Amino acid sequence: MGDAVQAPESGWHSQTDKRAYESKNFVRGKLPTTAADEGKVNWGSGDTLTRPLVGAKEAYQSIALNISEGARLTVAGARLGETTIPTSRGTATVPAWLFTLEGYDTPLKRVAVTPSRLPQPPIGQAQQGSAGGLRRVAQLAGTATDGRSIMVKATHGSCDDGPTVKALETNVSVVLYASITGAQSGPCNADMIEQSVKVQLRKPLGGRILLDALTGEPVPYGEPDGPSPSWT
Repeated sequence: MGDAVQAPESGWHSQTDKRAYESKNFVRGKLPTTAADEGKVNWGSGDTLTRPLVGAKEAYQSIALNISEGARLTVAGARLGETTIPTSRGTATVPAWLFTLEGYDTPLKRVAVTPSRLPQPPIGQAQQGSAGGLRRVAQLAGTATDGRSIMVKATHGSCDDGPTVKALETNVSVVLYASITGAQSGPCNADMIEQSVKVQLRKPLGGRILLDALTGEPVPYGEPDGPSPSWT
């Protein structure tokens, strides 16, 4: 659920360096050409997950798309290390490529494993607006530090009072039910407005999976059917 690319802990030395990073304008030295095929994600609770490992060159190319005149950052080398990143199951320690930047004491990090694909839903998708106004939960926007609440994105129109999201909790899942309140009768613009909604849980989310009642699918972080934007 976090950015796959993490800037140096010391921060950018100048606005020029920051612009070079944002425009993905890099030059590089020699990078490792070999690495293990797989890396392990560790949640600290004993739960682990093995995922394919992204090579140093592929990781570099995901952060350095442009080689043009103007501000540049120089990558002097890279080594495989670790970083921490928030996930839908809590904070995890994951393999990461640590890129050494000229002039910096701390590396630019790029997570070296890819997110798991969303599993197939166990049920068919319901019709939007059926079953008491059931609507899709667009995405998960964040989880509270204590896990007792989540922030999701839900949609509504221009002729209602906004979305509401309720939760049905079990020991293994949290099913989110989205609907709208205060819908007005009569003609209305076909606007689709996305709004953040906080959902309070009875107990911390923990390792329970978030499911959307309309589709039966896990609620994604980022665009529907895809990972968060920084991974693509």
